[in-house]
Amino acid sequence: MNDTDDTHGTDDTHETDDMVGNDAAEGLLSIGAFARRVGLAPSALRFYDDCAVLRPAHVDTATGYRYYAETQAPRAALLRRLREAELPLVDAAAVLDGPYEEAREVLRGHLGRTRESAAAARAALEEILRALPGGTRRAEVSIGGAELAGAVRQVGSAVAAGAAREEFPVLGRVLVEIDGEEIRLVATDRYRLAVRALRPLSIAGEPCELLLDIEELTETAAWARRLPEVAVEVEGRQVRVRGGGECRELAGSDEVFPAYRMVLDDLGAARHRVIADRGGLRRAVADRLDAGHQAIALTTTGDDLLIATEQPEGPEEPGATALRAIHTGPPLRIAFDPGVLLPALDASVGPDVLLEIASEARPVVIRSADQGSFTTLVMPVRNAATTS
Repeated sequence: MNDTDDTHGTDDTHETDDMVGNDAAEGLLSIGAFARRVGLAPSALRFYDDCAVLRPAHVDTATGYRYYAETQAPRAALLRRLREAELPLVDAAAVLDGPYEEAREVLRGHLGRTRESAAAARAALEEILRALPGGTRRAEVSIGGAELAGAVRQVGSAVAAGAAREEFPVLGRVLVEIDGEEIRLVATDRYRLAVRALRPLSIAGEPCELLLDIEELTETAAWARRLPEVAVEVEGRQVRVRGGGECRELAGSDEVFPAYRMVLDDLGAARHRVIADRGGLRRAVADRLDAGHQAIALTTTGDDLLIATEQPEGPEEPGATALRAIHTGPPLRIAFDPGVLLPALDASVGPDVLLEIASEARPVVIRSADQGSFTTLVMPVRNAATTS
């Protein structure tokens, strides 16, 4: 094909290139007109033609001119967006022409790699900034003492203990993120993830992240609970909490906290939503935990949520606890470790609890209507299935 004739030697097409020169190309757009329509350079369109990703609707056999149909514009626009996101061409082709599930898998994989790359670059740049003269991060936040203490209590339920903490010491810490608008406290033990966002009374300084030991943070929170307001001062990895004429100091860690945002972003749309009495659900779970059961099943039936022991040989225990519930989505059956689910229910507030479930293999989001700023994720037990 005569590519130089397509654009008269450049990516800027000549005015006559917008004109259709034969009957076969009637109603089609020249490569220049189509390029302007979809936001791609003519050279890119030629490249995508050569790679068989975006073929012209018609090629003039005499001149080699390429022509495109209006119906190709959505595909071209999607291709442009995929390439702007730096998706490799072979993956872009899978998104354009592959089955739906394959396309989602490709995009999720690229999204994860992009986040990891961005996080690594951010960490490297922050380390360089800290090493520069005057590069130490500083921030100062004023917040209610009781609010801070409540947030520490809530996320503390997801901090690892015992063998898990010995194996991964970072899971015994709480991530504290400070940005221009809020403070976030984050904790995880790999089976639970708790995130609490706080709106401070005032905030100043640079965005920063800290990893604080849960015991030190809990002790400081207990002291702060009785104070109407405390000032949190950050300098590098050192934290000072002032209030009531006293000052408490905490030391941050150099460890790397798990990339929790990737977990939140990969949850998927909720197929099921269950709203039930939090106290009733908590008692049913606690009773089975006290009885030594290692798994419980939650099943929706009509207007009820049934809570029963998950039996290794098959059906649930007789005499399951039934709670009135609001359920949206297809019929549901899902199992949990009661020792993992119970702390999440304890950390919630208000009379109701909302469970948002994408599938039996993904974390379940637990929220309360009374406090949208607190979110807990709990991993289900994999030996139960969600019925579609």
